[in-house]
Amino acid sequence: MTQQAPDLFQQDRLDVRAAILVFLAFAAAYFFSALLRAITATLAPVLTQEFSLQARDLGLLAGGYFLGFAAVQLPLGTWLDRHGPKRVILGFLSLAVLGCLAFSAASSFAGLLAARVLVGMGVGACLMAALTGYRRWFDAATLLRANSWMLMTGSLGMLASTLPVQWLMPLTGWRALFWVLAALILLSMAAIARLVPRWRQTDVSASVAPLPGDAGYAPIWRSRYFRKLAPLGFFNYGGMVAVQTLWAGPWMVRVTGDTPLQSATGLFCINASMLATFWGWGLVNPWLARHGWHATRLISWGVPLSLSVLAFNILAGSATGWPGWALFCMTSSVMALAQPAIGMSFKAALAGRALSAYNLVVFAGVFVAQWGLGLLIDGFAAMGLAQVASFQAAMAVYLCCAIAAYGYFVSVNADNSVQ
Repeated sequence: MTQQAPDLFQQDRLDVRAAILVFLAFAAAYFFSALLRAITATLAPVLTQEFSLQARDLGLLAGGYFLGFAAVQLPLGTWLDRHGPKRVILGFLSLAVLGCLAFSAASSFAGLLAARVLVGMGVGACLMAALTGYRRWFDAATLLRANSWMLMTGSLGMLASTLPVQWLMPLTGWRALFWVLAALILLSMAAIARLVPRWRQTDVSASVAPLPGDAGYAPIWRSRYFRKLAPLGFFNYGGMVAVQTLWAGPWMVRVTGDTPLQSATGLFCINASMLATFWGWGLVNPWLARHGWHATRLISWGVPLSLSVLAFNILAGSATGWPGWALFCMTSSVMALAQPAIGMSFKAALAGRALSAYNLVVFAGVFVAQWGLGLLIDGFAAMGLAQVASFQAAMAVYLCCAIAAYGYFVSVNADNSVQ
């Protein structure tokens, strides 16, 4: 029977109007975070041509965002618990603004990569700051719904990175787009500064003076439930995000034979599908929780379906277009339920660290998958495989890793009772 963390912060619950405004302020920042995360897939053809990129370069460039993102997660969790979401996210988003400006001015691959890493660091707090705040300001059912709808907002951002970006490119060029994005991030920072509550001093005291043995990340790493979900987060969820935000685009161009515009249209449809999926999760999560369908049970049933879809896509090869990758991403979305489940399995004073630690695992996985798939594609091509076969072989290696991660998940007996 799953226990919930004691409600020590009942006095911090927001009324409906305040909760909606706080959600919208955080969602705006997360929208631009997700747009920047996925924009490389749409820009891949023009960046490949302008900077003469190989598949491994493209994978490293896209993965640079996740490298920067992952690098800040551990200190981020401690800062969130100590200083609260508002102060932390405003500081981080300043780096994102600088990263956008640096990306627009880059004249070499090294400059693009450095700017991409800086952007990843800057938006690294967007989801974790929101979920840390929601953990104290919302009740449990609202928290589950808010988590799914934040991910839906992310899908909307990734949707905006596809056809809208493709349409704007002939008008503005890709460099000017990043000036616009820097300005829009500044506007989202103003909304957060205006609408998000301050972290009360009593909350700070609770996070600075933990119980013995609760210092740092030790209780997070010791958790069997955390370790049970970590390989799935790294390989299965991280790999799905790598496909959604990068490799679905090159697959459609280089395997299926689509034009860049057709690829952008396919990416638009994939992200629209994910938007609808996360909207649906937000609607049904409270009902599922009341009827015993907790995160662990849903993941147990959902992951084999996503692995089956991935295997079918690989075997279909050039016949796999955007519908196949959309179905893979949609069936993989069940793994997003792990994040709020992990947050609720720890005391509220540890929520920021627990969420950030799991985020580190996921986004380290995205970086490894994005760059690793590029290395594998180039490696198999160097061994003499045709282009389509190189993509299939690289995806098959990823599938084997994902199957092993699921095998570990089902072998560990642990639930999300409070740590």
